[in-house]
Amino acid sequence: MSIILLNDNKEELILIPNEAIRVRIIANSNSDKDIQEKEKIKEEINKFVDKKINNVTNINDVRKIIVENIKNIENVVEKTMKENNYQKTFKINYGMNYFPDKEFKGVKYNKGNYESLVITIGEGKGNNYWCVLYPPLCKIDNNENNDYRFLIKEILNKYL
Repeated sequence: MSIILLNDNKEELILIPNEAIRVRIIANSNSDKDIQEKEKIKEEINKFVDKKINNVTNINDVRKIIVENIKNIENVVEKTMKENNYQKTFKINYGMNYFPDKEFKGVKYNKGNYESLVITIGEGKGNNYWCVLYPPLCKIDNNENNDYRFLIKEILNKYL
């Protein structure tokens, strides 16, 4: 079930439920090269994870898939870095991780500790990419559709 909140302007905000799994990829720094590196890793991780959890409708199954594939996720990051001649270390953590407040296209993501897959590149001092793996909101993350909130509601209602 999606949670709806009305703000002072009477505009509808959609809150992502606490029972969700997020992904966050933190760049080494905000240099152009480090941001490009983060973006490339994001693309490859999203492709890999989407193949694994596509059409999975149970959060416990998604958790199991992520845990079983941590080494494969590490391999995706290593391969991407090697192929692109990136010379940084990285860390992967799956568990409860802190996320700051964020609002994107009328969807409010509250700050707090959330179940998530976090990939930190190098020193992890740059901007980060993040979205929700389950329910599968990463699939529409780059969608330029004006009905973004409608798509979010549709996905939340399907999976929750």
